[in-house]
Amino acid sequence: MPEPTPVHFAAIRESLLRAVAEQGRIITFAKDHVIIREGERGDTMFVILSGRVKVFSSNREGREVILDTHGPGETIGEMALDEGLRSASVLTLELTTCSLITRDMMRRYVAANPDFALQLIAKLIRRTRIAVDNVKRLALLDVYGRLAVVLTSLTPGQCGIGVLTERMTQQELSERVGASRDMVSRILHDLAEGGYVAIRSRRIEVLKRIPPT
Repeated sequence: MPEPTPVHFAAIRESLLRAVAEQGRIITFAKDHVIIREGERGDTMFVILSGRVKVFSSNREGREVILDTHGPGETIGEMALDEGLRSASVLTLELTTCSLITRDMMRRYVAANPDFALQLIAKLIRRTRIAVDNVKRLALLDVYGRLAVVLTSLTPGQCGIGVLTERMTQQELSERVGASRDMVSRILHDLAEGGYVAIRSRRIEVLKRIPPT
């Protein structure tokens, strides 16, 4: 594991989260390092200071579905507060530095700072809403519909047009929508042929609103 490197907390905009992050142990993880494993018991929350991670779930056959991606100023592993098992795995997509906050540290800070507790609850509610939307999308839409929703949600301000805010490979997109890479590749090719998207230097740009069907 790489040695800890000097970091700045400016990426964290919320003052309360910055304060708790400054109390944690700073660790830098290499790219493609699993920092949380689904099914394990955990007692640590991670505040991302730099880098990017993906949150995913997988089955015994190795099939994955990406639940979300997070970058600087985001937290992962908050549910360690309930002493339950990890509900998903987290993998670094690039060199990533985190502040590690133990369950005991979180409990003390929450008790002393009720506003932080409200902030944490609000974040968990938002993520629950996202999870519910993901379940609906996977259950009710076909692959084209799921891909259209993901591409739209990744445009600036979710306006439906522009360069995707995340650098997503076709493999990552296929994992996000729960489909094969070949299927996603064919749909992207058709969208490019229709003038809806352009792929340049591994960046996807939505040129005009993608029709839902």
